[in-house]
Amino acid sequence: MIIAVSGLTGSGKNTFGELLAKRLGYRVVSPTFKDLAAKEGVSLLEFQRRAESDTSIDKRFDAMLKQEAGKGSCVVTTWLGPWMLAADFRVHIFAPERTRAERTADRDSMPVQQALKHIRERDSGNINRYMDLYRIDIRDTSTFDLALSSETYKPAQMVDIALVAMGKKFEE
Repeated sequence: MIIAVSGLTGSGKNTFGELLAKRLGYRVVSPTFKDLAAKEGVSLLEFQRRAESDTSIDKRFDAMLKQEAGKGSCVVTTWLGPWMLAADFRVHIFAPERTRAERTADRDSMPVQQALKHIRERDSGNINRYMDLYRIDIRDTSTFDLALSSETYKPAQMVDIALVAMGKKFEE
């Protein structure tokens, strides 16, 4: 089974995905632009700017994602996973912008105002790039099986809810 989890910057998709994978005994597939940027020795936003003008970056990233997910039972935590993969279950994680900025500030050791600017730039860049490249609007969650507020629920509670929802979907 492939479970695809998506959400904007700082939404909690990786934390949720890791906990869900652990509960299910699945692998986590979580390639990130942040990792690729670090390998190239540039900032995440600089790497994202490169991807805006070089579509091969996204194409390689997505091919790598499909190959990894194709190996079997996993939880995929990427922006485009729910659209790019033949996922059996799709989860959208969301939280208010301020909450996401505070999390990003804590995670990346930056002031909240800087984190707010960062997530706005990152979210906007990804929304526009994915629309231009794939005609995918990542704000459209109509094909998701479940949407969870990571501000309302703790990660473990979200996993419990997701497991119930998965059981309901597949009990037939």
